[in-house]
This record gives sequence, C-alpha cells and structure tokens, in this order.
Amino acid sequence: MVERTLSIVKPDGVRKNLIGEVIGRFEKAGLKVVGLKMVCLTKKDAEGFYAVHRERPFFESLTEFMSSGPVVPMVLEGEGAIGKVREIMGATNPEQAAPGTIRRDFADSIESNIVHGSDAPETASFEIAYFFNALELSQGG
Repeated sequence: MVERTLSIVKPDGVRKNLIGEVIGRFEKAGLKVVGLKMVCLTKKDAEGFYAVHRERPFFESLTEFMSSGPVVPMVLEGEGAIGKVREIMGATNPEQAAPGTIRRDFADSIESNIVHGSDAPETASFEIAYFFNALELSQGG
C-alpha cells in the first residue's frame, strides 16, 4: 500500500552535513520526496511535536536537542513507506542498529541519532500536518 510518512534530519544530522546522504538513502530505496523544508524549532515547537512523550524522562533533553539547531522535515511517499523508512533509519540506539542503516553509520547516541521517522499511520498523519500544509506537498505525478 502506498503510504506517506514524515522523516526529520535532526540537528546533529544537519550539523554533520548529512541531509543529502539521508535523502539519497530514502530515494535509493524507492521512496519519493513529496515535501521538504528546513526549519528551526523553538523549544515550544519541539514540545508540541513530541507532546506524546511529555511524561517520559527524556522529554526535556529531547526537546532541548531538537530546538538546538535547524532540522529538515520531509514527507516521503511509497509502497510501505513507514516501515521502509524505519528500516533504513535503524534502531533508535545506534549500537543496536543494523549495519548499513543511517543510525549505525552516523549516530552518536540514542538521542543524537541523526533522523526521526513516524512509527505508525496515525503518527505519520499528525506529524506531517505538524510541519506541512496541503499546498506544500506534491500531489504526485
């Protein structure tokens, strides 16, 4: 089934000049970029995006990190896009990520792990709408 999902090159990925590398890996896997921008999240923006994690012990450091520099959110489309993006990213902990995944190859820690990806259709829907309006997304073709 063709799906859309959100991925974000996090501040550490932007600082390490990995934007093109991340996009290239997704495109090589057959995913199509249908929305792309660079933004600087405020702490409040990051807290809104990660609101589902508000009660978790890592919420404060995560939102601090995500507002520490520019991020590159993108909408990817393709067959099984949500699962495919998560596979390409690798496990959240880079030490547990499979060889050849983005996180295994480039991440420094569980938090500074280069990239974010939606984990389910409902999450993808919320996350895409958080960063993009309908006019900012390609309608295919």
